[in-house]
Amino acid sequence: MTHEGPDHSISAGDDMLRAARYFMNTFSPDAQKSMTFDMNDEERQNWHYFPKDREGVSFKDMTPDQEKMAYAFLSSGLSREGYQKALNIMFLDQILHERQNQNPIRNPDLYYFTLFGEPGLDTPWGWRVEGHHLSLNFTLANGQLVSTTPLFMGSDPAEVKEGPMRGLRALSPEETLGRELARSLTAEQRATAFLSEDAPAEILTRAERKVGPLEPKGLPVSQMDETQAGLFFHLLGTYVHRVREDAAEEIMKKMRETDRASLYFAWAGGLEPGQGHYYRVQGPAFVMEYDNTQNHANHVHTVWRDFENDFGVDWLQRHYLQSHRRP
Repeated sequence: MTHEGPDHSISAGDDMLRAARYFMNTFSPDAQKSMTFDMNDEERQNWHYFPKDREGVSFKDMTPDQEKMAYAFLSSGLSREGYQKALNIMFLDQILHERQNQNPIRNPDLYYFTLFGEPGLDTPWGWRVEGHHLSLNFTLANGQLVSTTPLFMGSDPAEVKEGPMRGLRALSPEETLGRELARSLTAEQRATAFLSEDAPAEILTRAERKVGPLEPKGLPVSQMDETQAGLFFHLLGTYVHRVREDAAEEIMKKMRETDRASLYFAWAGGLEPGQGHYYRVQGPAFVMEYDNTQNHANHVHTVWRDFENDFGVDWLQRHYLQSHRRP
């Protein structure tokens, strides 16, 4: 599935603000109110990746002009690659719809846009795009993008094996690079990196509103050779570079500067395609998880979490304390 991709010639804050206003202005005041929540509302952290009823407005309820603005809004937060992944993930629900006897909950139009706070340069605000196997959460303050997590992308099927879209793999690099890194490890390294012969049935962090660091199991990057370390950062980058490039480059710079002894790669399950497998890459402040066990290892869940700053919580707390500090 293709669609006109993102154009990031202006800053993240300005681009998202402009896209949000164009999008919102296509709706009536009542419709705008129905899709907007306060920044402190519990709904802001009520995220998930299963099919369910959601707050906000979905593609199903949009006019063609509103849909066009919705895609532009979506693209303001993502890189060209990340945008295409999101489109493919939504499209896969059409394949499930056809395979499951026109199951109404498998619908590529059931992806919802929700805003939090008032989009502007002087006040914090956020936005979410969410549906089956997709949850994108962005937080802005003072005109700057301050959080891009939680960021969940899944794929069912992981690889389309029949029909006109045969061969489509929405999350191909995530699988290929993870397996390549695991296979590159020596027997001695595998003794440390491999957690279990069986992969867990789901990502361990699930859809928790807040997560803390998982136990730092696995092989630290400091014990990898340079080729393996290169694969590690390439793999990490497939998650970070889902978001727009200016934000991704800044995040990657910080991750590359992290002490390699505190960056870990862990694997569980089989090494061959078609075998259930799981991996995670983790640092002091973040984790990326990948799980492919369902439907004969053809159903992927991936997530990127920030232990302190999901939904911009850490940044906003520090900002609040500084802004309300007594003279």
